[in-house]
Amino acid sequence: MTEAPIPVAILTGFLGAGKTTLLNFLLKDPFLSNAAVIINEFGDVGIDHLLVERADENVIEMASGCLCCTIRGDLIDTIHDLLARRAQGKIKKFDRIVIETTGLADPAPVLHAVMSEPGLLAACRLEGVITVVDAFNGMATLDAHAEAVKQVAVADRIVLTKVDLLEGREGEDMLFAIIARLRKLNPAARLLTTHRNEATAERLFTMGLFDPAKKTADVQAWLAAEAYETGEKRGRRHRHHHHHGQDEDHHHDDVSRHDEHIRSFSLTEPNAISPQGLELFLELLKSYHGANMLRMKGIVKVSDDPERPVVLHGVQHVFHPPVRLPAWPDLDHRTRLVFIVKDIEKKMIEDLFRAFTDQITGGADAFTDKTLSLNR
Repeated sequence: MTEAPIPVAILTGFLGAGKTTLLNFLLKDPFLSNAAVIINEFGDVGIDHLLVERADENVIEMASGCLCCTIRGDLIDTIHDLLARRAQGKIKKFDRIVIETTGLADPAPVLHAVMSEPGLLAACRLEGVITVVDAFNGMATLDAHAEAVKQVAVADRIVLTKVDLLEGREGEDMLFAIIARLRKLNPAARLLTTHRNEATAERLFTMGLFDPAKKTADVQAWLAAEAYETGEKRGRRHRHHHHHGQDEDHHHDDVSRHDEHIRSFSLTEPNAISPQGLELFLELLKSYHGANMLRMKGIVKVSDDPERPVVLHGVQHVFHPPVRLPAWPDLDHRTRLVFIVKDIEKKMIEDLFRAFTDQITGGADAFTDKTLSLNR
C-alpha cells in the first residue's frame, strides 16, 4: 500500500454520559470533515442515527447488538465494506474512522477487532480511545458499573460532560472528587471538558503513536510513562495511609467497588531483550495475565538491532503486530513499558520481563526454570 494507514478512534462512555451530543458537536468541526463514523446501538431499533446530524453514507449505523459481544464480526465486516466502497469511489474518501460504542460496552473487544484482524492491519491503525464521563452522575456510575471503570482506565482522552450542572460549593466538591478519581484510575489520559467548548476535535483526535501530518513517532507523549510513575507513587502513599488505619470512619476515598482492583504502572529496563525472549515474554503475559491486562503499550530495546526499537500495543490477550521503528525517537534508549491492569502486582510483570534480559545468568535451564517459577 502506498497510502498511510487510516486512524481508527474509539468513542466510548457509559449510558447517558453524552457521547452522541459530543459526536454531533465534533462532526461540525472541519477537522472531522473527512471522517467516517460507525455507530453501534444496543437493541433492534436504531435511534442514534436520527441524532447524528451528518447522516450520509459515511455514517454507518449497526443495530443488531452490542459491539463488545454479539456482533464483533459485523464490526469487522462493516469496516471492510467501508474501505471497499472508499477504494471503489462509491463514497467520499475519508481519512479517519470513528467508532461510537454502546454505553454498555466493555471497550476491550472493540479494540481487539481493530488490532487483530489481519485484513484490517494493513489499512488501519488504532489511534486511541476517547471516554466520555458525566461529571454530575459519574461517581455513582463508577461505583455501580465495572464497565465504566474499564472505559476510563483504557482511555487516551477523557471528556467530562455536564460540568455546568455542578453549582455552588457542593458542585465544586463534586467536580474535584470526580477529577481526582479519574486521575487515580488513569493518570496519563488528557482530561478535557465540554464546558466552553474545550473538547475540540483536534485536541481529542491527535492522540495516536504516529502523527499522520508529520509521519513521525512521538513515543514520549504516547507512553506518558512519567505520569504513570507519578500515579503509582501516589497510589502507594494512599495504600500506606489506609493501611495504618487513618480515617477509618471516612469512606469517601473507599466508595468505589472496582477502582481498587485497577492499577497502572510503568517499567523501564536498560538491557536489551532477545527477539525470542520478547516473543516468549508476550506469550506468557497473555497466557497468565491476559484476562486482567486492560492495556499495555511500550517501546522495547531488542538485542538483534538495539538502535531500532520495537513498538508494542496490547489489550488483554490481543497484541497489535510489533512495529520496528527506524531509530529511537528520543535520547532515552531504554525499554519503556506501561501497563493498566486489574489485580496484577507490578513485581510479577517486572520479574517476568527481566527474566528475559541478560540480568539472568546460569544457562538455558536456569533461565527456563526462573521464567516458569514466576508464573506458578
